Amino acid sequence: MSWGALYMYYRCPECNKLFKYGIDLIAEYGDEYGNCPDCNVMGEYITEGARIPDDLKYEEVD
Repeated sequence: MSWGALYMYYRCPECNKLFKYGIDLIAEYGDEYGNCPDCNVMGEYITEGARIPDDLKYEEVD
C-alpha cells in the first residue's frame, strides 16, 4: 500500500516563500535540494511528511 508522495517543507529566509520538494527529487537536485526556487537560498526546514494540513500554502518545486 502506498501513502502517496513524501515532501520536505521549507520557508525561504530571504523572501519568506513557502515551498516543498518531493523526497524523490533528492538525487536530481543534489546540493541544490531545499533551495528556494526564487532566491536560490537554502530554505529553513519546517517538517516532512505525506501531506501537512496547510499543504496548499506551499509551492511544489518540480
